Amino acid sequence: MTGAISGAASGAAPHVTSGPTVLRAARWIDVDAGRVRSPAVIVVEGNLITAVNPPDVPSSVAVEIDLGEATLLPGLMDMEINLLIGGPENPTGLPSPQHGVTDDPVYRTLRGTVNARTTLLAGFTTVRNLGLMVKTGGYLLDVDLARAIDQGWAQGPRIVSAGHAITPTGGHLDPTMFQRIAPHIMPLSVEEGIANGVPEVRKAVRYQIKYGAQVIKISASGGVMSHSTAAGAQQYSDEELAAIVDEAHRAGLPVAAHAHGDAGIRACVRAGVDCIEHGSLATDETIQMMVDHGTFLVPTSYLSEGLDVSRAAPALQRKAAEVFPQARRMLGKAIAAGVKIACGTDAPAVPHGDNAKELWALVDRGMTPMQAIRAATVTSAELIGADDRGRLAPGLLADIIAVPGDPAQDITALQDVRLVMKDGVIHKHEGDE
Repeated sequence: MTGAISGAASGAAPHVTSGPTVLRAARWIDVDAGRVRSPAVIVVEGNLITAVNPPDVPSSVAVEIDLGEATLLPGLMDMEINLLIGGPENPTGLPSPQHGVTDDPVYRTLRGTVNARTTLLAGFTTVRNLGLMVKTGGYLLDVDLARAIDQGWAQGPRIVSAGHAITPTGGHLDPTMFQRIAPHIMPLSVEEGIANGVPEVRKAVRYQIKYGAQVIKISASGGVMSHSTAAGAQQYSDEELAAIVDEAHRAGLPVAAHAHGDAGIRACVRAGVDCIEHGSLATDETIQMMVDHGTFLVPTSYLSEGLDVSRAAPALQRKAAEVFPQARRMLGKAIAAGVKIACGTDAPAVPHGDNAKELWALVDRGMTPMQAIRAATVTSAELIGADDRGRLAPGLLADIIAVPGDPAQDITALQDVRLVMKDGVIHKHEGDE
């Protein structure tokens, strides 16, 4: 009954059925067992998976879709994304250096709806939006975008929102990224994430929590694409890091830290930070610390190939040329050591919609394809504390994608998503194989 969902072809209006939906394909990924199983028959009722390969399908099936020689697997997850920048007017990578002063909150949020839809149709049904430093008057735009998607006003993945990132004056994500700016241009408040000293960082965390953040994002070391910081330099003091983690954890929120440098990573692990973003310059000892503490790593490794630095300032190009090879080597060591690694792209540094290329990078650095799939499903679900997704099993959310062939043999199959179901609703279907 493929014709019954023709309205969802190529990502048109989502298709909602009034009864059970049955998805058939040649195979499905059993993420828990790390196996590809055949055939695949998945029954969906409402927003839940109700059966996987049952002996009989319900007699009241409203839609049955046979995807032929395809593989069904859980919706993928991107744990490091910035939906409010990049996208329609600049699809190939980093935003304009002037975006912080030229894009008002309304324009930025409307852009976010486009990027959210692009991300969903690429097969990513859950993301963490880890904020940047922009002038919004204190509004947490990603929280509002998440609400609009949850209420069905826009198509997009579920968003775990960070609100504004928190950074010290002159730190990475202070408006020094991409080009230097004059004093008094786009000054940011504590509420917008610029915080110095223990009292201010506590206030900044409390503000994000008050207005709906679900994760606290901080800058703990310098960045590659920022002028005023050395990528390896620790930015927040040990005391400030401890205060940030204390405030977040008492409210039940995790902390994600942008950290390239080894000293900054070690300080974050000691302070109890839950997740390190990038981790590029981590030493063997620090990698082992992460294993011992159960600290997650979101390596954003495809940046090494996918970030277009050709328009960046020469100093930033030199920094990227120095850091990225070390980051690739670090990830190989982290994989071998057993660090808990989740999938994240840092889009739009990698263009929105190219998210699945991060799984290729994970495999290139040493994971098996099945390990990479786990990084983008069950490990990412563990990172955000979600036990209702990341697997194909009865009782879990019906977040399901289909790709041609077998991604456990060829991870690049995930770059060609043919069907996207989120919450039991079909958002994309490109027809039978």
